[in-house]
Amino acid sequence: MENLEYHWNETIKKLEPVFGEDIDLQSALFIIGIQELGKGPQKFNKRQKLEVMHIAVCRLLSDYGFYQFKGYDEDNWPHYERVEKLPNLNSSDQEKLMKEAVINYLEKQAI
Repeated sequence: MENLEYHWNETIKKLEPVFGEDIDLQSALFIIGIQELGKGPQKFNKRQKLEVMHIAVCRLLSDYGFYQFKGYDEDNWPHYERVEKLPNLNSSDQEKLMKEAVINYLEKQAI
């Protein structure tokens, strides 16, 4: 995505009035995970917060063909399976990929 940081900053500006300031990539992943979980605001323990973020990562990377939605478990949490090996990216490239995925997701969603 050309001009990624500009698009990222514009995306964050749209989230801040709803979710507060200082939103970073981790915060955006958590917001998307909550959206995908579909249970509304609630308290999560540390493990559950990581699982919520994992839901977001899987959902975002499903748009790139790396994961596929499998269904919901008995607690109605979404599950994905990896269908393609992820590329070997350094941390900077991983961050760029995830920011691009967040931008693309939020352009399609009403959050």
